[in-house]
Amino acid sequence: MPSPRVAVIIEDDVDIRSLISAVLRGSGFDVHTASGGLEGVEKVREHHPVLTTLDVSMPGIDGFETARRIRVFSDTRIVMVTARADEEHARLGREAGADDYLTKPFRPRDLRARVDALLAGRLDD
Repeated sequence: MPSPRVAVIIEDDVDIRSLISAVLRGSGFDVHTASGGLEGVEKVREHHPVLTTLDVSMPGIDGFETARRIRVFSDTRIVMVTARADEEHARLGREAGADDYLTKPFRPRDLRARVDALLAGRLDD
């Protein structure tokens, strides 16, 4: 079962990882980060987050495969945050298990709004 107000950020770009961390911490999340897919899968397994943000283009396994591996054992809400803006990648993300898809660059308030909408009601469970 996911832990309320726990998030895992899987992002290889340190600046974007820091930005997402700041946004989520500002929204009251306990944040854990990973710079790659395999590490991220283990962080999700260890911390049972209610929310996971995930980049698509990462070294090693990509975000699609990372999402598929997470879905085997977790129902964390997955938001793919990626520079790939075309509909095909959004479709592939959802097929891999993502709940939402946000393109870079993004405004912090847009990320916050999407997270709030995605988790509405769930954190009260």
